[in-house]
Parts: sequence; C-alpha cells; structure tokens
Amino acid sequence: MSVSIDVAWKSLNKHHEELCGDKVEIIKTEDSDIMILADGMGSGVKANILATLTSKILGTMLYEGATIESCVETIAKTLPICSVRKVAYATFSILQIFHSGEAYLAEFDNPSCVFIRDGKIIKYPYEMREIEGKKIHEYRFQVKKNDCFVLMSDGVIYAGAGSILNLQGWTWEAMAEYTLKCTKKTMSASRLAVMLSQACDELYEEKPGDDTTVAVARVIERRVVNIFTGPPKEKEDDERLMHEFMHTEGKKVVAGGTSANIAARILGKEIVTKIDSRNPDVPPTATLEGIDLVTEGVLTLGKALKLLKKYVRDEFDADFFDELDADNGASRLARLLIEECTELNLFVGTAVNDAHKESGLNFDLSMRQNLVDQLIVTAEKMGRKVTVKYY
Repeated sequence: MSVSIDVAWKSLNKHHEELCGDKVEIIKTEDSDIMILADGMGSGVKANILATLTSKILGTMLYEGATIESCVETIAKTLPICSVRKVAYATFSILQIFHSGEAYLAEFDNPSCVFIRDGKIIKYPYEMREIEGKKIHEYRFQVKKNDCFVLMSDGVIYAGAGSILNLQGWTWEAMAEYTLKCTKKTMSASRLAVMLSQACDELYEEKPGDDTTVAVARVIERRVVNIFTGPPKEKEDDERLMHEFMHTEGKKVVAGGTSANIAARILGKEIVTKIDSRNPDVPPTATLEGIDLVTEGVLTLGKALKLLKKYVRDEFDADFFDELDADNGASRLARLLIEECTELNLFVGTAVNDAHKESGLNFDLSMRQNLVDQLIVTAEKMGRKVTVKYY
C-alpha cells in the first residue's frame, strides 16, 4: 500500500499576545510524512522561542533518521531551564506516517491524539518509555485510507474554562466527539482544522486563555491533477502534447481559450461555454467532453493563485472556504489543487498566443510563464509533487 497525507493546522494566539506559543512543523522524507506539534511553556515570545526550537530540533533530527531517544535527550540539554518551575523545553507530539502505511506516534505531555477510523474514535494501546526523566507515550500501528488524526495543544481542552463551560473546559472526550461529528462530512484536513479552531475560539468567547492549536492529518489516496495551458511553440506538437496530456492518469484541466480550441480539435469534441453573470470578475468556464475543467487562461490562473497563496500563508477560515466553494473557474481550480491533488503535472505551451499576436500583446507568453512559475512554487509550498513539461 502506498499512502498520501493531507495535512493542515490552525493556531489561536493567547488573548493580547502577538506571537503563538505553539508551533507545527511538517517534514517530508523520502519514505514518510512527519507532523510535529510543540507547545512552549507559558505564552508570548518566550513560549514561541521554546516551541520553535523544539519543533525545529525534532524535525531536523527525525529527518536525518535520529531515534526518539536522541531527539528528547537533545531537547532536554538544549532548551533553557525555567527559573520558577525548574523545567525546560516544550511539550510535543510527533506523528510519522510512512508511505508503506506504517505509523509511529510519540506524545510528551500534550493531550492525546484523536484518532478516527471508519466513523469511530479509536484508542490504540501505547508503550510508556522514560527518556531523560520524561515519560513518553509511544504508539505503533498501520494506517488505512480515510484515517484521521488530530494533534492538539492543551489550549484546546481548556477552551471554555471559567466562562462558557465554567471550570471544566472542553474535555478531551467532548472534543473527540465533535471531531468525529465533523469528519462525517468527509472534509479536507484544512476544513476540519478551521472548524475545530473556530469551535475553540467560540468557547473562549474569542479571547483565548491559552495558545490553542489543532493539527490535522488525513490518510488519502494519491490524487493527480494535470493542467494544460498555452499552445505549443510548433503547431505540429499539438497532437503530441494532447496525447501525453490525455494519457496521463488523473483529472484534466485546460486553461486558456487557444488551449481549449486545440484540445477540442484533436479530441473531435465541441466546446460549450457556460455563461455565468454571478461573478463578472472571473471569466466563464466551458465544458468539453473528456476534460474535467475548462477555464480562461491568464485572468483565471491569476485569481486561482491568489487563493492558493492565501492558503499557503495560513489565511484560511470559514470565509475563505465560502470563496473557495464559489462556482467559478478560479475557485474551482484552486479547490481542485487544495483538496483533490497530491501530484500536479503541468503541460505548458511556449508559443505566443495567436489571439494576441495581431493586437501586439506579445507579453502574453511571459505573463503566462510568470503565472506558471508562481504556480509551481506555490504548489510545492503546499506539499504537492510538481512536474512540468514544456512544448
């Protein structure tokens, strides 16, 4: 079995603090995905430094193949000691999922991971190990498609304490049940992270009493998206490009009017334009048998990129997903790349678009190439594997 992982996280800063004392680190190795959530002691700048150091040390060492013992030992020796509590460092959770389906989870003083499989909350047995005086819970198990894991800092289970829920706060059990309820909608990791974070914020009455972070990992099947944009430099390459494009597994997107005409001519199918007056800022889409999405080129790619960059900057919330769910070419393309893509293949023509030659708009090629370059960088920041073919 070869598995892919969909990951996302959201953090709430403690009220009146500019920096978050929690830190999430995602590391991709040749054979696994690693998610680390570190919670620095206290709040503000000091907690942020402690959490950042912890997550970076753990991430770097695990990437290099270090054992959990050497990681914890290094953290214990590296981080400063609190003069009041006489302890150092941060608490942490480490989830490593191998492409083979094997998984490893280590937790030190963070709330337990919520693990959901087949519509149920699963509790796996763990082994307790003491390393440098610290008790580590370790779990080893096999994952399967649609498994969902939620790591959290203790701000999550303190949400509502002293206000909405009186003194007890949001218990782990209540949080796990709410997570289970949310996953029944089969949503992406980012949507689930937003829903859980929003619930915490509401319980805190939008004034979090502690740094609060949820980090979600979902086991998904490999999902390939192919985008063809721009006519090939040599007209005789039209057929070669379309043959390679259509014979590559995964969803098919054609971006650009000239590109769509090439696709329609070679496929022997008719393009049908969808007239949509609801969003005049985004050019209309079209339908073409055999193609999953047909959009206009430069404008649509540019608007889709804006959404992707907001996602990369961690600027996604309920309003963001309302925009992502809009029925227009840019939103549909962005949604495809955020929620239905683990690998992106780009088929890029390098000819100056015929539609712009006569008008003297020869910047079309460089503009399109610039958008393609930005798309490559942005998709890689999203953790997508990107390949590009130029024609």
